[in-house]
Amino acid sequence: MKNAEPPHCTMDPDADGQLRLSGSWTLSTALQSAQVLGGIHAQVREMDARGIDQLDSAGVLQLLRYSRSAGLSDDALLFRDEHRALVCTIDEVADERPPPQRDYGVAAALERLGRSVHAIGANIGVLLGFFGENLAKLARLLRQPRRLRLTATVHQMEEVGLDAVPLIALLAYLVGAVIAFLGSTILRDFGAEIYVVELVNIAFLREFGVLLTAIVLAGRTASAFTAQIGAMKAREEIDAIQTLGLDPIDLLVLPRVLALVVMLPLLTFIAMVAGLAGGVTVGAFDLGIPPQMYIARMHETMQLRHLLVGLSKAPVFALIIALIGCLEGLKVQGTAQSVGERTTSSVVQTISLVIVLDALAALWFMHMDW
Repeated sequence: MKNAEPPHCTMDPDADGQLRLSGSWTLSTALQSAQVLGGIHAQVREMDARGIDQLDSAGVLQLLRYSRSAGLSDDALLFRDEHRALVCTIDEVADERPPPQRDYGVAAALERLGRSVHAIGANIGVLLGFFGENLAKLARLLRQPRRLRLTATVHQMEEVGLDAVPLIALLAYLVGAVIAFLGSTILRDFGAEIYVVELVNIAFLREFGVLLTAIVLAGRTASAFTAQIGAMKAREEIDAIQTLGLDPIDLLVLPRVLALVVMLPLLTFIAMVAGLAGGVTVGAFDLGIPPQMYIARMHETMQLRHLLVGLSKAPVFALIIALIGCLEGLKVQGTAQSVGERTTSSVVQTISLVIVLDALAALWFMHMDW
């Protein structure tokens, strides 16, 4: 067996930018191969490896790494026919390398922060575009009332509204009782327990009634919208709807949006009444305030503007919950894992956005002295 020739490369004088390789490019000559490739200073446009006598996986990896660092295409690297199978195999293995470990440096953290902010901005843009599309379809619905899916809308109103009444009433009643109890604990030290009535009135009429209802529906209804539409997307039912010439927005989204816009203010009113009832209960059994006296005080101190402020936020929250729930369902890629991910995303987005908008609205109404 003759000794392996060392790796060698030269620039072809007849072809501009062509690098000719020869010798042995194996693991035993890897260090020499690295020195040879590192000594190339001319611009390489093509690598001719057909003159190589011996080639193994180490040599192939070196050549592939150098060609990619030089910006060469796959067609610019020429191998002999008996080496092509090895090159194809090594190329596939190189593409399946494990991803690098996560960098925990400051620069990497800033990069991840920037990417997250960019993703949030992109999501907001998509949501606004989806909102505009629904407004356009709703305007078309006003011109063509026959497009309204009345049966589907009433069915959604039953699911998102009527079926949620017991849960909303129970939670609002308990939260109202807790607020009255905590308020009385503080006000008892000042001998002003009677002001618990105003505390519960303002808290539930302005904030807790609509906020509690919106949070419950964000977890209950938005997830249901995403799961329902996402399952249809995974089963390619939405593609079938479009094939039949129907509009998925008219068929699936608008009935859910209209149902939630109608039912959320009603559920908010029920939550307000239940929260006030919780305050009456605590006043009667813990504070020694008779129900007649509590209700009379509530009638004297209750203001209509607090009720209107609370109810004015309900349609906005309903739009947010319905649009995000439906939009995340339409984003499903077709797998069960995607349905679960989008359902979780819709719940997180709706709850977060509802709380943020409620805080901004509270500050605005406070500055407007409403």
